[in-house]
Amino acid sequence: MAETTLAAYPLPRERNLILGSLLILAAAAWGLLIWQAAVADEEMSLTMGMSAPLWIALWIVMMVAIMFPTAAPMIMMFARIHAKRAERGQTFVPTWIFAGSYLLLWSVAGIVAYGAAVAGDKLADQSMWVMDNAARIGGGVLIAAGLYQLSPFKNVCLNNCRSPMSFILNSWRNGYGGSFRMGLEHGAYCLGCCWLLFLILFPLGMMSIAVLALITLLIFAEKSTAFGRQIAVLAAVALIVYGTVVIFVPDALPTMMDESTGMEMGGTEGGMDTNGMWIGALLRRLGRFQSTGTASGRQSSIRQCDPSGVERAPLQSRR
Repeated sequence: MAETTLAAYPLPRERNLILGSLLILAAAAWGLLIWQAAVADEEMSLTMGMSAPLWIALWIVMMVAIMFPTAAPMIMMFARIHAKRAERGQTFVPTWIFAGSYLLLWSVAGIVAYGAAVAGDKLADQSMWVMDNAARIGGGVLIAAGLYQLSPFKNVCLNNCRSPMSFILNSWRNGYGGSFRMGLEHGAYCLGCCWLLFLILFPLGMMSIAVLALITLLIFAEKSTAFGRQIAVLAAVALIVYGTVVIFVPDALPTMMDESTGMEMGGTEGGMDTNGMWIGALLRRLGRFQSTGTASGRQSSIRQCDPSGVERAPLQSRR
């Protein structure tokens, strides 16, 4: 019955139906993410104060929003092949089997990510050093993500994600069980390609819509454009440079900027938008960093030359 029904529909209609379903699901997921970002409390923990089921559900929504559009070429290739098989009277497997196992693997990755977030929160609660250096640790994560972009393993995974036909030729399996395994394998390649791009959400802001959109565009460009490999290299350079800046200028990290500008400018009314506060905080921190060496070198001479005999405050603090 399924074979007859499928064969009755022209292939372009089948393709448009699948593509439309993927885009509708992705659009709905983006709507939920935007709503959640608007109503979420300003919780600084990695778990955002959420329970495990809620956090993992939000992760799945995030994967639908980001990964379904980028996986659409592979999913449509799978659907096209099975439509042709149905026309020839061969075994037909619904596309949702492949797409469902693909999403299942990303859901398991979300469980692992939540465990890492809980462990990170506990470590931060137990160690003041981790709290004081959270931004610099985030900078290290950004650098690690940039270096991973240049790794051979990233290239292997990206090659399999960029060529649906190559994946089909090398990984094809018949039947429901085979299609389920194919979805897991393709999901594993995508996870290997992108997992550190999702890890940087922790320092950049898990519910930052701008960051999520940027990561979506980057993954899509890497997997679906002719210059995908070059874009991956450019992203690597950008991540390494930005991570290095964050290590020396922690206020350059959005999550730290929100906290510092809130404390430093909480009493300011009007006259400066968010971008202005970001730039101001960054320039102040950069100025303090550049002046530290000069100020520390002058402190001893200032104390010795004070005719009043009273030790002066350090030059940096008087500024």
